[in-house]
Amino acid sequence: SFYEELLCHGILTPLSAPVEGLVGREGSCNYVAPQGISSVVKYYLKQSGADVSYGQHVTHISLRGGKWEVSRRAGPPEQFDVVILTIPVPQILQLQGDIANLIKGSQRQQLECVSYSSRYALGLFYEAGVRLGVPWAAQYVTDDPCIRFISIESRKRNRESPEVGPSLVVHTTVTFGSEHLDSDPAEVQQIILSHLDRIVPSLPTPSSIKCHKWRYSQVTKAVPNCPGQMILHSDPLLICGGDGFTRSNFDGCIESAVSLAEAVRSHL
Repeated sequence: SFYEELLCHGILTPLSAPVEGLVGREGSCNYVAPQGISSVVKYYLKQSGADVSYGQHVTHISLRGGKWEVSRRAGPPEQFDVVILTIPVPQILQLQGDIANLIKGSQRQQLECVSYSSRYALGLFYEAGVRLGVPWAAQYVTDDPCIRFISIESRKRNRESPEVGPSLVVHTTVTFGSEHLDSDPAEVQQIILSHLDRIVPSLPTPSSIKCHKWRYSQVTKAVPNCPGQMILHSDPLLICGGDGFTRSNFDGCIESAVSLAEAVRSHL
C-alpha cells in the first residue's frame, strides 16, 4: 500500500533507465524517486501536518516532572510527552543525561551489537547543455578498490532536460570508506576523482564538486531478535527505531515505522 500511494502521487516511478551490473532478484521491482529520495520524507511530513524543526543537534535526554527534557547544542531545552529516536544506534548510545542510565544492561548489549558500513559519496555538477558521453544511467563497478557505484542522477530519474545541467554521483566501496574514515576530505576527493578518471575517462570538467562522508551508511548488523523498535522507558515513553532495528532498505524503514507507530499508539 505504501508503494501504491507513492506511485499514484508520482513520488516514486518504476526504474526504466539502464543500470549496468544491477543484479535483480526474481519477482522484485526497482523504483526511483524523480525528485530525489528526500521527496519521500517530505511527502509523509506534509501528510502528517507536523511542525518540523531542522538542524537541532540533541545532546541530553532527561526525566523532568513526568516528561522528557531534551537539550540541544544551541537553544534552550524543551519538554515532551513522548520521544522517538531514529538516529543511528551508536548515536543513541552517545546521548547524555538520564537516558544513559535508563538503558537496561540487556538492551545496551543488543544496541552495542549493531554495526554500520561507512562510505564516501562524491557529487559532480555540470552546467546546462554539457554532455557526459556515457550510454548508461548508472553502473555498478566490481573491479575497483575505491568506487562501487556511479550514477547520472538526471538520467536515472528520467528527468534529463537541456535547461538543467547533469549531475554525477559516485559511491565508494565499504573497504575504502573504512580505510579513509578519518582522512582529510580534500585528499579523499582527489583519490576518488583519480579512480573515476580511469573508469570513465574524458569526463568534462564539473562546475562544482561536493564530497560527503557517510559514517553510518548502511546497517551491516541490526539489533538481533527485534520487532523493529525498542522501548527504553515506558512512562513517559522513550522509544527508538529505524533501519538499525530492521535493515537498510525502504522495506526495512517502513517495517520499523509501522512497528513504532503501533507501539506509540498503544501508549497514548
